[in-house]
Amino acid sequence: MKSDATRTLLVTRADLRCIVEEVGADALMDELIRALTEALRTFDGELTEVRKRDGFLTEHPRQPGCLEWMPVMQKGGAVTVKMVSYSPFNPEEQGLPTIIATNSLYDSRTGHLVALMDGVFATALRTGAASAVATRCLASPDSRVLGLVGCGAQAVTQLHAISRVFPLTEVLAYDTNPEAQASLARRTAFLGLDVKQVSLAELEERSDIICTATSIAVGAGPVISGKALKPHVHVNAVGSDLPGKTELPRALLEKSLVCPDFTVQALVEGECQQLKPEQVGPDLVTLVKNPDRYESWRQKATVFDSTGYALEDQVVTALFLRHAERLGLGTSVGLETVGGDALDPYSLLHEPGSAARGNLRRATGS
Repeated sequence: MKSDATRTLLVTRADLRCIVEEVGADALMDELIRALTEALRTFDGELTEVRKRDGFLTEHPRQPGCLEWMPVMQKGGAVTVKMVSYSPFNPEEQGLPTIIATNSLYDSRTGHLVALMDGVFATALRTGAASAVATRCLASPDSRVLGLVGCGAQAVTQLHAISRVFPLTEVLAYDTNPEAQASLARRTAFLGLDVKQVSLAELEERSDIICTATSIAVGAGPVISGKALKPHVHVNAVGSDLPGKTELPRALLEKSLVCPDFTVQALVEGECQQLKPEQVGPDLVTLVKNPDRYESWRQKATVFDSTGYALEDQVVTALFLRHAERLGLGTSVGLETVGGDALDPYSLLHEPGSAARGNLRRATGS
C-alpha cells in the first residue's frame, strides 16, 4: 500500500466492520484462504524471515496467561508485528475476548510505523483460514461431519473456514461450559449449518474432522480421549500456546501424521512438544508446496498442530490494508515525531499551530 513516511494509518474495528459489510463474510474468508495458500506455496526463507513468538507470562490466581509478540519481515519491504495476549478468564471476569491483539506494519528501511490495526478479529479469521488450508490437504475428501471441542470465539471461525472448503452436513459441538456449547448454534447461524450439542464421546465417534480450540490449563490436557475415532480422522489442534499446555493424547499423535504450522515453535508450545523431533511431520509450508506427497494420509489419522504462525498475521494484515485503501477507510494520524528537522528533537515545538509552542511562549513571557 502507498504510505506517507510522516503518517500512520489507524484501522479500527469500525473500519473492519465496513470491510466485512462491503466484501461479505464468505467472500472475505475465501479470499484469505486463497491468499494464505499462495503465501505458503510461494514461501522463500531467503526473502521472508519469520521468528517464533516470544513474550511474558502474565499472572492470574487461577491460571496464567501471556502477552507475546509475533514478528515477520519481508527483506527490503515491511515488518509485520502482532502483539497478542492470551487471558483465559477475560470472558467471565472482564467481558472481553480471551485473545486480544493489535497488528502493526513497519517500513523495514526506515522503521516508520505504516499502519496499526485491530488484531482480535484478524487473529480469529486467520486461525480459521490456516485450519482450512491444512484440512484441505489432510482430511478425507469425503469428510462431512465436523466436531468442535471448545465452543468459544475460535470455534466460530474454525467452522466458517472449514465450511468453505468442505460441504459439511453436520456440526457436533462440545464444551465443558454449557452456556458456550448452547450458544454456538446462534453465533454461527449465518452459516446455515446444523449445529448439534452432543457428548464428547459421540463427537469423537462420529466426526470426520475435529477442531480442538480450548483454554485448557497447563498440564490439564488432553481434552479428547482419542478412543473410537474414525480411522481417517483429521484433527486441527488450535489451543496449545504455552509449554506444558496440550489438547491431544500422545497416543493419537504417535499414530498420526502431525503437521505443525511452524516447527520450531510447535516443539516448544504446541502438540509437538509431546513428540521427539523425528516424529514430527512436514510443516505447513512443506505440506502446501507438496500436497501430492502426503495424499495417501488423507485416509489415515492426521493432525494439524496450529500454534499460530506469524506469516498468517502478515497475510491477513496485508489483506485488510488493501481493502482499507480500496475503500478509503482508516484514519491517517501523525503519530511519530517525524517530518521536521531530523537533527532536532524539539522541532515539533516550532510547527505551525503547535499548542506546545504557544504554551512555551506563555511560560517564558515571549
